[in-house]
Amino acid sequence: MSTGVWKQRFGYGVADLACNLIWQVITLYLMFFYTDVAGIAAAQVSLLFLITRLIDAFTDIAMGVVIDKTDTKWGKSRPYFLIGAIPFGILGILAFYVPDIGSVGKLIYAYITYIGLSIAYTMVNIPLASILPSLTSDSQERTVLATTRIIFSFIGATTVSVLTLPLVNMLGGGSQARGFFITMTIFSIIAVLLFFVTFKNVEEKVKIQQKKVSLKQAFVSLKQNRPWQIFALNIIFMWGSHFFMQGALIYYYTYNVGRPDLAGIIAGITTFVPLLGTLLTPIFSKRMFKKTVYMISSAINLLGFIIMMIANINLLGLIAGASVAALGYGLRQSIYFSMQADPVDYGEWKTGINVTGVLNALNGFIGKLALAMAGSITAWTLSIGGYVPNEVQSDPALLAIKASYLIIPAVMVIISMIIMSFYNLDKIYPTIRKELDEKYRDYKDIVDQKN
Repeated sequence: MSTGVWKQRFGYGVADLACNLIWQVITLYLMFFYTDVAGIAAAQVSLLFLITRLIDAFTDIAMGVVIDKTDTKWGKSRPYFLIGAIPFGILGILAFYVPDIGSVGKLIYAYITYIGLSIAYTMVNIPLASILPSLTSDSQERTVLATTRIIFSFIGATTVSVLTLPLVNMLGGGSQARGFFITMTIFSIIAVLLFFVTFKNVEEKVKIQQKKVSLKQAFVSLKQNRPWQIFALNIIFMWGSHFFMQGALIYYYTYNVGRPDLAGIIAGITTFVPLLGTLLTPIFSKRMFKKTVYMISSAINLLGFIIMMIANINLLGLIAGASVAALGYGLRQSIYFSMQADPVDYGEWKTGINVTGVLNALNGFIGKLALAMAGSITAWTLSIGGYVPNEVQSDPALLAIKASYLIIPAVMVIISMIIMSFYNLDKIYPTIRKELDEKYRDYKDIVDQKN
């Protein structure tokens, strides 16, 4: 195996580590930061999350169009790792600053910084998905690249889960506001530097369709892409399950279990244990269809939720259940990232149109809808349940927290499995890839003859 292959795998992977150093803090702690640190009401946070993430979701589509129209010496997706890195880092810091400008001022500031951060995240994250088909045409190498990406994402997520609260307490000197701000400053600087490493190490080797594609043509192509339609619908439930659980985690262990110190430990389990599942993904994908791997991993994930529900507040049961759920999640997430490049190839094979940027942007858009739904519904549920920050919670509030952490995620996993039972691209994908490779070879021969 050449040094260049491993260099590219490393460069591709650390980009997701960079993303997670900031975005994992958003997923785990931003709602808690807004309600319990900044003092913003849960109902206001619900609306804030919904509006901000819906706006952000539409920017994903815009970013996909921009990528498809980009043509530089560095490629189509790669330049944005360089362009978006610094804005992403700066806004990651500002999002966890509490200005002394009154309740209305703080709410407006939260809207501005969170919308800005989400747009900056789009600038670096959508290219991370859209660049994969350009890095290699080999299906197994795509799985390895996706696995490498997930390994690094778990390193970033685990770092955040294990270190954030201890750093907040240590650096804050008794002030959570100061602690979160300094901690995010450290994470953000590291993230920016890692994106520079990604830009230097990845290269778009596979030259895909050269002609410009209009947005209308792109949607006509996607309309005929049934595998992607199934895959896209599933994103809502697959990611939605995870976002609900992550967003409610700190509330559940603080108020339902009465052990806020366990929140960081469980968060660490849910981000480190998935690494084992991720490492197993290439082995499983060699022996069975990607869809089969997805269904097995989802069943393991669901089993973990069931164990935690049975355990109630039993600590050993909760730890065991969280570990099982995390194992399934790691395997599922890794195969998901490997799978999402395949409908791109199907669409080009079916229609002759390659819409890598738009397709991956729409995947991101749907993921953001799932994030918006999970965050907004959780905050709304807390508000309806009568949640009061830093107080003993009522039974309705505790039920709202439990529903968001366990019950809703379990139901969404079941729906996800039902949807993916209709996904059958794996059976014909080898033929599709073979025909596309022959097409590219013929195209290259013609170009070489002209030159």
